[in-house]
Amino acid sequence: MQTNYLLPNKYKILGWVLFTIGLAFGIFLLLNEYESDLLNAKVLAIYYEGIFDSQDGFFKIINNNIVDELATICIIIGGLIVGFTKEKIEDEFIYKLRKDSLVWAIIVNYLILIFTIVFIYNMTFFHVLVLNMFTPLIFFIIRFNFLKFKSQNHEE
Repeated sequence: MQTNYLLPNKYKILGWVLFTIGLAFGIFLLLNEYESDLLNAKVLAIYYEGIFDSQDGFFKIINNNIVDELATICIIIGGLIVGFTKEKIEDEFIYKLRKDSLVWAIIVNYLILIFTIVFIYNMTFFHVLVLNMFTPLIFFIIRFNFLKFKSQNHEE
């Protein structure tokens, strides 16, 4: 079966490393309420709205802690690599597991989002939206690997 959108299997380890590092830093930031002094840097902001200063405007160089951005990028890139690299044996069954897992992840993600829209408000809702960036990938990876593991156990 031809799957042009999948990366070669050799990238899966790199994906797991990036994904794990991103999740570890993400959980660290979440537990510390997004406050960290690990990496401060001058960065280009396409638009900046200063809270405590009057530097509002487009294309500003600002001082920012980039740990949260690095964690986010690691989770997204690592998750995409893990989710969309070929298995050692990529057949129709794996294709079906991948497709079903992706559909399941999207449906569960939006059911959770609907629940939070109805029952969660203010800044807590904003935090849920931030976490909601990652849940489709995380749900997909968990579901796909669970179904793959379960099918391997039934074959033995």
